[in-house]
Amino acid sequence: MSQPDNLLKADGIKNQAQEKMSELSNETLSLNKTEESKTPEKETILSQQETPNEDSSINETEENKTAEKEEVIESKLANETDEADTVLNEIEASNAEDAEDTGNQERHTIEQKDYHEMSLETLVLEIEKLVKNEKVQAIKKHVDDIKNEFNLKFNALLEEKKQDFISKGGNEIDFRFNSPLQRSFKDTYNDFRSKLSAHYKNLEKNLKDNLSNRLEIIEEIKRLMNDTEDSINTKYKQFKALQERWKSAGPIPRDKYNNAWNSYHFNVEKFYDLLHLDRDLRDKDFQHNLEKKTKIIERAEELAEDNNTNRAFRELQVLHKLWKEDLGPVAKEYREVIWERFKAATKKINDKRQEYFLELDAVYEKNLERKNEIIEAIKAKANEAVSSHSGWQNKINEIEALRDQFFKAGKVPIKLNEATWANFKDAVRAFNHKKNGFYKNLKKDQFENLNKKLALIKIAEDNKDSDDFEVTTPLMKKIQNDWKQIGHVPRKESDKIWKQFKAACNGYFDRINEQRNAASEEEEETLVKKEAILAELKDLKLSGDQKADLATIKEYINKWKGLGRVPYKKRKVEASFNKTLDGLFKDLDLNKSDAEMIKFENKLQDLSNAEDSRVLDNERSFIRKKVEDIKSEINQLENNLQFFKHADESNPLVKSVHTSIKRHKDDLSVWQNKLKKIKELY
Repeated sequence: MSQPDNLLKADGIKNQAQEKMSELSNETLSLNKTEESKTPEKETILSQQETPNEDSSINETEENKTAEKEEVIESKLANETDEADTVLNEIEASNAEDAEDTGNQERHTIEQKDYHEMSLETLVLEIEKLVKNEKVQAIKKHVDDIKNEFNLKFNALLEEKKQDFISKGGNEIDFRFNSPLQRSFKDTYNDFRSKLSAHYKNLEKNLKDNLSNRLEIIEEIKRLMNDTEDSINTKYKQFKALQERWKSAGPIPRDKYNNAWNSYHFNVEKFYDLLHLDRDLRDKDFQHNLEKKTKIIERAEELAEDNNTNRAFRELQVLHKLWKEDLGPVAKEYREVIWERFKAATKKINDKRQEYFLELDAVYEKNLERKNEIIEAIKAKANEAVSSHSGWQNKINEIEALRDQFFKAGKVPIKLNEATWANFKDAVRAFNHKKNGFYKNLKKDQFENLNKKLALIKIAEDNKDSDDFEVTTPLMKKIQNDWKQIGHVPRKESDKIWKQFKAACNGYFDRINEQRNAASEEEEETLVKKEAILAELKDLKLSGDQKADLATIKEYINKWKGLGRVPYKKRKVEASFNKTLDGLFKDLDLNKSDAEMIKFENKLQDLSNAEDSRVLDNERSFIRKKVEDIKSEINQLENNLQFFKHADESNPLVKSVHTSIKRHKDDLSVWQNKLKKIKELY
């Protein structure tokens, strides 16, 4: 019979009992509900051995009648329904198991953790720690619990991975999932099984040897009783030596436990029957046993006041073993009194234990309510309408959070555990089914987009070597713009087709640029005109009227924009023009943002007129990066302020940081306006 789950958390019980009862010399005790009530045969022996050795004047018939009367009374007591039956039965089963393998007791000192709330990674670490650091026979229940939780969680993960694989267009028959965690778990579990098998093989041999030794001790007690040569005192000393051998004889097979103990005690009682020949020795032993049993009762009564019910019950088991396994009987007038007192303490401990379980059941019921709430929340999430990839990603994160809450919600009543787990899996499965349906349709759209982009690639590759620039350039610009308008394609194809399309377009525009690097006659004329405008602008004297001066500068800008391109190698004239504008705007005391936007609009016109659309794309990418860089700088500066949160605002360092933040925010506003302007061209 396996040990009740709640006993697994008891720690240090054996050691505590031994410390409390050290004077008992590790004795073990009776599990029977009326320990002193024996079978008629045994009771007759006790009646004989415990009847004082009076002289011949005592009527032997009266003694027999008295013995028979006591036998009937104690037999009735043995047959009465005892309120402590349940706990005594549990103690019986536990002591029998511990008697077979003393290493089992160590399992009660190992903490029984809530494996249900642990992740797969934590479960692997936990089983590795147990197998490495604890005795293999002490961790079987722990390992089995970990294995069950690992299998539940891993199977759920496996199902999710399979559904995700299928939703991406894979065939179920091709699904494979390799997990290093699973391999680590299996290796550790197999190591545990190997160690456990080796332990049981060795244990089996030891149990058989110990049984043979104990049976030999019983035979020696029998021979001792039949020996007619030695005196009672000599036999008594030999008997005590045999009792000491019995104590240290070690565990025996569980199915032989009760028979061996009954045979041993039967012959011990028969030996006590001999002691009626020496009343002093018998009475001395009776008194010794009474003192020991009284101390056991006192310890049990202390445990009855202990609020740690698991610890108290576990030590009570040790006390019952001490009561059974070595101590002999007491005088008849004390038997019923001390047993009833011991039973009363046992019942009190059991009642508190039952109350503890009721409280634990209430906690489990509350956990059940919480888990059912989480399941309903998952169902509600599955029923919400979501129509975008980002929306589904948010929902997936929400479901993951609910899953974590479910695992951390604690244990539920055992009878409802499987049903609760099944409801949870059904709710998650329903969500995944709906999610997978969305992505399945999304994949369909992506394949359609893929076909559209492949068609654009064919156009680009068919025209990349064309020399008819006037006709081909607008076409290449159009397909570049069309590419941007088409949505996502399957991820595994995205990079490949983009590189193919980009190579075709770049090849065409690179050929154009090579030809246009040579200055045309028209561009040379434009250069002369722009150099003249630049010279005039450098000599421009401002009137002091900001509005009038700004209008004059804008006239120069419009003239400049209307002249067109200059030779590629002479484009530094554009930089000179912008630098001259910077000086005029500074003298004009014009707002920096306004000045920047005026210059940018001038630049933007040149970019939009460029035949190679990459020029405009590159500018947009540059501005985007600038915006992100400035935002990052602002965040860093604001974080730095946390180091000065207790400093005075007049502190030079604090003032410097605030000034820098303001400057960066002004710059950010300008670059954001530029990004907005360039987006208007798309």
